[in-house]
Amino acid sequence: MARNMPLSSGARFGPYEILAPLGAGGMGQVYRARDTRLGRDVAIKVLPGTFSRDQERLIRFEQEARAASLLNHPNILTIYDIGVAEETPFVVSEFLEGETLRERLREGGLPPRKAIEYGLQICHGLAAVHGKGIIHRDLKPENLFLTKDGRVKILDFGLAKLTAPAEIEVGETSAPTVSLKTVSGVVMGTVGYMSPEQVRGQAADPRSDLFAFGCVFYEMLSGHRAFGGDTAADAMTAILKEDPPDLCQLNHLVSPALGRVVGRSLEKDPEERFQSARDLGFALDALSDTSRAEKTAEPPKRKLGGKIALALAAALLTIAAYLIGERMGSVRAVGQAAYHPLTFSLGTLFAARFAPDGKTVVYAAAWGGNPVRLFMTRPDGPESRPLELTGGNLFAISSSGEMAVSTECVVFYLLHCGGTLARMPLSGGGPRAVLGQVSSADWSPDGKDLAVVHEVEGHRRVEFPLGNVVYDTTEGVSSVRVSPDGEMLALAVHPAYLNDQGDVVIVDRLGKTKTTAGPWNSLEGIAWSPSGTEVWFAASVPTGAWADEIRALSPSGKQRFLLRLPGITRLHDVSRDGRILISKESWRSSLFFRGPRDSAERDLSWLDASTISDISADGSAVVFSETGEGPGAGIDTYLRNTNGSPAVLLGPGNGSALSPDQKWVLAITNAPNQLALLPTGIGETKTLATAALTDFADPGWFPDSKRVVFAGRETGKGWRMYAQDLAGGEPLPISPEINLPGPYDNNPLSPDGKFVWARDLEKKAWLYPLDGSTPRQIPITPADFWLNWGTDVRSAYVLQIEGDVLRCYAVDLSSGDRQLVKQVAAADRVGITGILGMKMTPKGDAYAYSPQTALSQLYLVTGLK
Repeated sequence: MARNMPLSSGARFGPYEILAPLGAGGMGQVYRARDTRLGRDVAIKVLPGTFSRDQERLIRFEQEARAASLLNHPNILTIYDIGVAEETPFVVSEFLEGETLRERLREGGLPPRKAIEYGLQICHGLAAVHGKGIIHRDLKPENLFLTKDGRVKILDFGLAKLTAPAEIEVGETSAPTVSLKTVSGVVMGTVGYMSPEQVRGQAADPRSDLFAFGCVFYEMLSGHRAFGGDTAADAMTAILKEDPPDLCQLNHLVSPALGRVVGRSLEKDPEERFQSARDLGFALDALSDTSRAEKTAEPPKRKLGGKIALALAAALLTIAAYLIGERMGSVRAVGQAAYHPLTFSLGTLFAARFAPDGKTVVYAAAWGGNPVRLFMTRPDGPESRPLELTGGNLFAISSSGEMAVSTECVVFYLLHCGGTLARMPLSGGGPRAVLGQVSSADWSPDGKDLAVVHEVEGHRRVEFPLGNVVYDTTEGVSSVRVSPDGEMLALAVHPAYLNDQGDVVIVDRLGKTKTTAGPWNSLEGIAWSPSGTEVWFAASVPTGAWADEIRALSPSGKQRFLLRLPGITRLHDVSRDGRILISKESWRSSLFFRGPRDSAERDLSWLDASTISDISADGSAVVFSETGEGPGAGIDTYLRNTNGSPAVLLGPGNGSALSPDQKWVLAITNAPNQLALLPTGIGETKTLATAALTDFADPGWFPDSKRVVFAGRETGKGWRMYAQDLAGGEPLPISPEINLPGPYDNNPLSPDGKFVWARDLEKKAWLYPLDGSTPRQIPITPADFWLNWGTDVRSAYVLQIEGDVLRCYAVDLSSGDRQLVKQVAAADRVGITGILGMKMTPKGDAYAYSPQTALSQLYLVTGLK
C-alpha cells in the first residue's frame, strides 16, 4: 500500500535507510538517506501515496527522474537510482550540502562577480539540458542549489519536457505509458519566472528557459524579482507587458554591458533573446572580468628563504611545463613559442581581437564562400559561434566590452576592409553608426574615445578622439592602435596606397612623430606590447616577399627580433599577459583567359600570384606579374602566349603595358622606383631617364611603339600625365594635377595617339589633348574602373566591381550610352577576396582576369617576451 505519512528517521526504504527529512516540493518529499550497499549518503525523493494513484503525476515524477538521468554534468543533479518500494515510487540522487539560491537571496542580491560566476554555471547546465532535447520549464531560485564548494546544481525536472524523444532512450517504466505532450493553452511553470509564451499557454522551447534565467539573474543582481505583483495575475501581466526597473539604477555596481545581457534575456519575443544557453554563456564569460566591481585584496604573503624559494620555483616551473604539454595536445612548440590553432574552417580571416576577459577571442572571417561575419571562440574549445553582425569587419574591443566595427566591408587594401564605423555591444544588440569611410579604429584604454583612420578626399586622417586630426597623409594607413596609457598611437603607413609595403610610425597625442621603422617590403599588422613600451608588428625584411617575422619597436627607436615563421604571417592582437593572435595566410592570384575561339575560360596561371597586367590587341599574348612565394624578392614580369606555351620571365618590376609591336614591356620597378623597358626577345633592359619624377603609374604606348605615356609625380607634388620619347629627352607634362590613378587603370592613350584620359582632383574624367587644346569631360563615373580603349577614340571599356563579380561595359564617350558586354566571377568563392585585374582586347573578343584568394588560420601564440 502506498505511503501517505512522512517517513521517520531509521525507517528502511528499499536498500536505503532514512536519516532525516530535507524538505518537500510539488512532486514529493525529500529525505537524507544512507545507501546501505555503497555506504554513502544520498537524497531520496518519494512520491506521496495520494499522488502515486494519480497517473499524470506519476508519469511526471518518472519523467523528472528519467530526464535528469539522461544528463551527466557537474551543474546538474546526478541521479543514482529509480524504483518502487511498498507501492511508492522514489528517485535517488546525490546528496548536496549547501543551500538553495532562494535561501541565499534572502540575504539580498549578489555582487556582480559572484552572480556572473553562478550564471555561467547555470548556462553550462542548461546547455547540457537543451543538448539532450530537454526543456526545464521551471527554472527558479528554489531549483538552483549552491553547494559548499561553490558549485551550482540545477534541480527539479518535474515540469521538464522532452523535445526530441526519438533520440532519447527512456527504458522500461513501472508506470503505464501515457503521452505527455503539452496541450496548447495549459499554463505550466512558476509565476514570476515563466516566459511570455508559457504565460500564454503556448509551446515552450529552450529560449523559454533563457527567459527564466534572465528573471533569476536579475534577482541575483538586484535582490528583487524582475516581475512581481500583489497577485499571480499581476505578475503574469507584468511578464507580458512590462519591463523590469533598470538594473544599473538599482545596483550601481552593474555595468551597462551586464545590464544589456540581462535585458536581452528578458525580451518578450523569443526571436530577440539569446538563441541558446551557449550564446548566453559566451556573453557572460566575455564580461566576467569587465563587470567585476570588487577587488579582493590578497593577504600579505610570507617570504620564503632564498634557497627554498628558488627550489620551489624550479619545481613549479617543471610541473607547469609538464602539465601544459600534457593539456595542450595539438600545441606545437618551437623554442619558447607555442602555437594553438583557433579556427578550422576554410576561408579568409580579416581581423581578430581579445575580449576584455583575455580568454575569449572575437574575429571577423568569411568561411566557405559566405559573407564576412563576426565569430567568438575560446582556446579551451574548438568551436566558434557566430555573432549578429554579417557583412562587416571588426576593428577593436574596448575595456568595457564594446566593439568598434564596420557595418560593411569595403576593401581598402587586400584584407584590410572598412566602411561605416559603428559601436556594437559584445553582449548583443545591433550596431550604431558613428562615422563613414573608416578603414581602421581602436579604443582608448578607458573605452570612452576612439582613434580612427578616416578617408577624406584622398587623404587618410588619423583622428583621436573623433574629429581631432593628429596625422594627415595621402599615403595609405592600414592600422591605428592606441597605447595602453592612451598617450601614443602606432600606425602602419604605406607609401603606395594599395600596397602593403610600409613603415611603422609612432606618434604622440599631438601628432609629433616619436619614431619610425622601415620601409618593410610587407607590413601586416601592429599592436602594443603588454607593458606599452613597444609596438609589436609583423613584417618582412626589406628584400623579403611577405611578412614572416614578428618584431618589436620602442618609441625611442630601438628594435628587436621576436619570432620568425615560414610563409605569410599577420599580427592581430596582443593580450595583457603577452599572448598574441596571428594568422597564417596562403594567398594566391590566378590568371584566367578566354579567346574568341574558346568555349570556356582557360587557366594560364604560372606560379602562385599571377596577376594580369596587359593583353595584346589580337589576344595572342598576356603580360602578368608574379609576387609572393615565387622566385625573387619583389615583383617579376612575365610574358605568356595564350596558346598555352610556357611563360617567359622578362625581368623585375610590375610590367604594365605591352608595346603595340609586342617587342617591349613598359614596367614599373621599385627600390628604386623607375620606369624600365623589358625586351620580349633579344635585347637588354633599358631604364628611362625620368628626371625628378619618383612615383609612376598607369603606363601606356603610342601606336608607333616609340613613345610612352604614364602618370608620375615629384616628391611632395601631385600626379600628372606625362609623355616621353624613347629616343631621349625628359618627360613632358600633358595634363594638370590629377587624382591618383586607380588599381585597374592602364593604357591611358587613345588608339589614335591624340588624347590621354585621367581623373581630375574631384574624380571627374577628362580627355586631355596632347596638342594642348581644351580638355573634354567624358561620362566615366567615380564608380567606373577604366579597363581600356575600344577600337577608336569614341568608345572605352569600364568595369564595375561587386566583390568578386566584374561587370564590363562598353561606353560611348560622347553620349554616355553603355552596354554590358561581359560579366565574370570566380568559379570557386571559398577564400575569394576580389579580382585584382582584368584586360580586354579593343574588339572585346578576348579577355583575361585575375581572381585572388586568401586562406587563413588563426593561432594563439604563447611564450613571446
